[in-house]
Amino acid sequence: MTNPTIRFIRRGQVVTLVNVPPSRTLLEVLREDLGSTGTKEGCGEGDCGACTVVLGEAVEGRIEYRAINACIRLAHSIDGLALWTAEDLASDPLIGPSAPKPSRANGAAGLHPVQEALVQCHGSQCGFCTPGFAMSLFGLYQTKAPGAPVTRDEAASALSGNLCRCTGYRPIVDAAVSMDRFPVQRVNEAELLAKLEHLKTLPRWGSADFDPDSIYMTPNDLPQLLALRRQHPEAQIVAGCTDVGLWVTKQHRDFAKVLDVTRVAELRRVERYPHHIAIGAAVTLADAFDALVADRPQLQSFAHRFAGLPVRNSGTLGGNVANGSPIGDSMPLLIALGANVVLMSQRQGKTRSRELPLEALYTGYRQNVMAADEVLAWIKVPLPEPAEFLRVYKISKRFEDDISAVCLAICVHRQDGRIRRASVGAGGVAATPARARQTEAALIGQAPDSATFEAAARALQAEFQPITDMRASAAYRRELLGNLVRRFGLEIQGQTNTSIETLVLEDLA
Repeated sequence: MTNPTIRFIRRGQVVTLVNVPPSRTLLEVLREDLGSTGTKEGCGEGDCGACTVVLGEAVEGRIEYRAINACIRLAHSIDGLALWTAEDLASDPLIGPSAPKPSRANGAAGLHPVQEALVQCHGSQCGFCTPGFAMSLFGLYQTKAPGAPVTRDEAASALSGNLCRCTGYRPIVDAAVSMDRFPVQRVNEAELLAKLEHLKTLPRWGSADFDPDSIYMTPNDLPQLLALRRQHPEAQIVAGCTDVGLWVTKQHRDFAKVLDVTRVAELRRVERYPHHIAIGAAVTLADAFDALVADRPQLQSFAHRFAGLPVRNSGTLGGNVANGSPIGDSMPLLIALGANVVLMSQRQGKTRSRELPLEALYTGYRQNVMAADEVLAWIKVPLPEPAEFLRVYKISKRFEDDISAVCLAICVHRQDGRIRRASVGAGGVAATPARARQTEAALIGQAPDSATFEAAARALQAEFQPITDMRASAAYRRELLGNLVRRFGLEIQGQTNTSIETLVLEDLA
């Protein structure tokens, strides 16, 4: 078996890495192989953001910037991309104005506006987390128009995946909104695009363009993916590695073969049809939620709370669904929306597919019905109907960037003063994401009044037997289930002040 070469652009130059094991993380490569110790290891699970770096990818003639967690991202996945760490902001020749960068008054080298803003606003205390904050702000800086101001809400969203253990968030947000006060220093995208295009001409396999015995496989299209899956059913499928990465960092797993789906062109698309949208399995969580929010704006808050931005930038919706974690937040929502999944394979020279409701995918804890040669290709989500009323609730210890104790999604359709259809998805209360059919039965045909939702609350509490773990007790989870149904009942009856997110203090006077 062979190891493909990794090539990426950093500081305007091609960086070439050889013989990198398939399970080696980007953080390990940066710190141990390249000596870039500015990128810190905090949690090792994509939770704290100390390891945040920014990746640049050529997409339809422009550069798409994404802040991601280096600690759980496999190093091979950045082949063909551009990379920035905190050390690069003031030293990358592709970043800056047309004139030379100005020097600071104290004689130090000129800093990037992100760095200067953090200095001027005293946005660093112990300093351990500062490189991660700087890189999240750099990602935000590059996505804004040159010189455009940053709002505090935009800053909070960009920094949602970064934790400061010294509780210094206010000056960091101050730095974010002041970045536009300093001379503009942007990435020269035309030059970077040319360098990324050049990377495509370099062979990854030494003397050959393709090696069927590679230990890290990155197919570019769906037929190639299906063929490789048929040939290598034992290979570990990866995408953004926001879950699989923890198997490496926390469980110390090693993979003999890896099949990376993130370059498959067909699976990177969101396609719109008359009655549904089809989200490719390799679409990032950020882009997938953008598509869902476009049709259902009420999901905006939930989308931001799903995970911090670096996780949403790296992880994929297909990966979240395929992993089938009982605390994965996308599945309760998708179940409530009536989503289906499309499984595909290549058998006897023919491409085969089958479609099933998402809740039918799972057979047990992290177990599913997929055959060894199948891959999850698409998630099909029905478009909203006029009589639809949807709410999804995420309950966790921390408001942002945290794992749910309970996630509950409820969608009902009303007609002639009655609930004619209902679908309820629940997470954190069973071995798999589950559909609450008994609760649905308690709702269907009933008037949307307090008595109905009280009965539904009791039905939901009886339908599941949650466990006690580090996130919540069984009793707490059961109480939550009932109260969230009651909250849904209040909201469908027109009450708005049902949470701190919507509370208006003047209404309490």
